[in-house]
Amino acid sequence: MRFSLFLLASFALAGSAFGQNLPASSSELKKFDFEVTPKMATGKLTPTDCAFPNLKLPSNVKILAGGAYGGRELNFQIDQSGHTATQFDVAVNYLNQPVVLMLGSYEPAIWNIGWASQSRILAVLVSGYHRQAVAGLPSSTPLIVSTHDNQGSCGNFYIDAKRLENLNPISRRVFNKPVDLVYTAQQGKLVLGEPITKELSLITSTETTPQSYEDRLAPLAGAKGIDSALQRGLIRRATDADAVAWVDAVSKASPKRDVPPVAGNSAMQSQRISKPELHDTYVVLKKFIYPSGLFGAHSVNFLIPKGVPKPEGNAGHSTIYDFNDILAIR
Repeated sequence: MRFSLFLLASFALAGSAFGQNLPASSSELKKFDFEVTPKMATGKLTPTDCAFPNLKLPSNVKILAGGAYGGRELNFQIDQSGHTATQFDVAVNYLNQPVVLMLGSYEPAIWNIGWASQSRILAVLVSGYHRQAVAGLPSSTPLIVSTHDNQGSCGNFYIDAKRLENLNPISRRVFNKPVDLVYTAQQGKLVLGEPITKELSLITSTETTPQSYEDRLAPLAGAKGIDSALQRGLIRRATDADAVAWVDAVSKASPKRDVPPVAGNSAMQSQRISKPELHDTYVVLKKFIYPSGLFGAHSVNFLIPKGVPKPEGNAGHSTIYDFNDILAIR
């Protein structure tokens, strides 16, 4: 069997589960390195089904649940929720009995799984609020992904030590027994079973990698998308001159009110024209796609000069000051 090493510093553990059958080709496996820190001394779903067809679990199987609100942040997106994609590096070291995994995260996440060669993972149920993905599972390992966003028929859950009430009902529904033990991830790392030592050899499958879930054409979401657009020169921060130019443009385009002027009042004051706030306000310079997730506290303001194409995408709750259509503020 040919193995290749992961860089320990990268923490990029390509995910996989070790079921009763290994992938057809041993070349699809490689060594799975998992950095040990002092604190750690710890079939696809059809839309109408919440079951693993033909899966018969032995009486000694252990149901292990693990996860957290989110993993370690990634620098790419796996969905358009507007939430930063995260990753969990999962090491399974349960040697005495076969196991089933229940993995849950609120944030969009990639579950990157490696296992000790004597561990047996019979099935994996992954859940959460936003998109969840599993990297590297051999196609022979039964898998269900059921989230709020994909309206999964198994419902959804994520691991929170204070909110575990829905784990056992889901486990009983799918596996006919409650969860045996819950593990919480720390900074995106999750050990299920015995502690991981540097001497322990872990393996993983290369059939699917975490990087395969990256949408290279999709802009980053939220604040990271704004920062990326600034760096690429697609937008720039607005200045006071930009705000004044907007007030002047609106003043010229607005019907004149038949009222006498008030001494000392500017055109902006007399016509009650709102001057754009400069905080979190950007001028669009080129063809641009609004980052997803610009809702609520994440919303910003955009000024679109004359002649600049109207950006594509969803501006969310952001305010748009379009010089090409002065009176259509949104």
